[in-house]
Amino acid sequence: MLKAKVQATQAWEQPYVRLAGVWITILIVATLLVATLLSSPFHPQNKAKAAAQGYWHTSGTQILDANNQPVRIAGINWFGFETASYVVHGLWSRNYKDMLDQIARLGYNTLRLPYSNQLFDAGSTPNGIDFTKNPDLQGLNGLQIMDKIIAYASHIGLRIILDHHRPDSGAQAALWYTSAYPESRWISDWKMLATHYKDNPMVIGADLDNEPHVPACWGCGDTTVDWRLAAERAGNAILSVNPNWLIFVEGVDCYGPGGSTNEPECYWWGGNLQGVSSYPVQLNVPNRLVYSVHDYPSTVYPRSWFNAPNYPHNLPGVWDSYWGYIYKKGIAPVWVGEFGTKLQSTSDQQWLSALVSYLGTGASGINWTFWCWNPNSGDTGGILNDDWTTVNTAKQNYLVPIEFP
Repeated sequence: MLKAKVQATQAWEQPYVRLAGVWITILIVATLLVATLLSSPFHPQNKAKAAAQGYWHTSGTQILDANNQPVRIAGINWFGFETASYVVHGLWSRNYKDMLDQIARLGYNTLRLPYSNQLFDAGSTPNGIDFTKNPDLQGLNGLQIMDKIIAYASHIGLRIILDHHRPDSGAQAALWYTSAYPESRWISDWKMLATHYKDNPMVIGADLDNEPHVPACWGCGDTTVDWRLAAERAGNAILSVNPNWLIFVEGVDCYGPGGSTNEPECYWWGGNLQGVSSYPVQLNVPNRLVYSVHDYPSTVYPRSWFNAPNYPHNLPGVWDSYWGYIYKKGIAPVWVGEFGTKLQSTSDQQWLSALVSYLGTGASGINWTFWCWNPNSGDTGGILNDDWTTVNTAKQNYLVPIEFP
């Protein structure tokens, strides 16, 4: 009786044992399949990583990756290294990796990092960091912290453009040098950085100097103030140690005599590239040059074109005149390295809407990095609200259509 009961129980269990075996087999196969897909170059995450491999170069108005696929800079500025904090701002509030993760989640693919030459001086100690939130930054100097930020940004797929924002940490300078930080220091620091990051293709280039303006000129021939000639000197020095970097050259503010008044035409600091048509930048390595501008709305500074009867419909013509023609005539790629607003006026909203439309969508659109991540930018505020955590969705919604994964 007991033997018959055991046999009956075994007979009842056999189909379930076989079924369990089938499910185990399916689970193993599914696990292997998922692992294969995750490691495949066709998985979206890995496609993004694959596209990020290798340095970028130019062809006509397009930036291409190492596989000659069209790419687009669609990023954001995170400032602080150029200030007396000697580190990106906001680390008193949050962990740097957490913020970089958020930047990537919001769809930006590039980070513009401003710095000053003073950052690299021995006495320039990073400050304004909560080390309980950023313990791995304790005891590091400015360059070492920059290394940490760039390493993690690279790991999560963010490209980096380094920006010489000013010679010292105190204030913006009209020229790329001062008596305390001469041109030789400007160039030697650039060569140091180009060598330092030479093995990281996610660091894609050098924004040579931020917003040169009068007495800076373009094409005047005076080597002490001719920004175009200085850009060639620095760009070629960088390419001599790292020929893979893109060289980003901003404009000046005023260019040449013009009109019946014989007065130069003036635009935003760093935003006037009219001189390129007569005096293009010449670099020793081909396919490395990108021209850059900054553009802002009326709340940053009142300009005549904001009061035109046909505003904002006049804006594309203004942009064509000062910098857009470089893109439209196929001369070189253009990068709007800074643009931003608090969106507190109708005029500003119209300006941003028109500019986003002008930049275009997709890989063939004009390159850009929004100013800025930081909420503590006095003129524009940031993508982050004052709590350094939540996102200003009104601004973000303008940018989503022109992002490029």
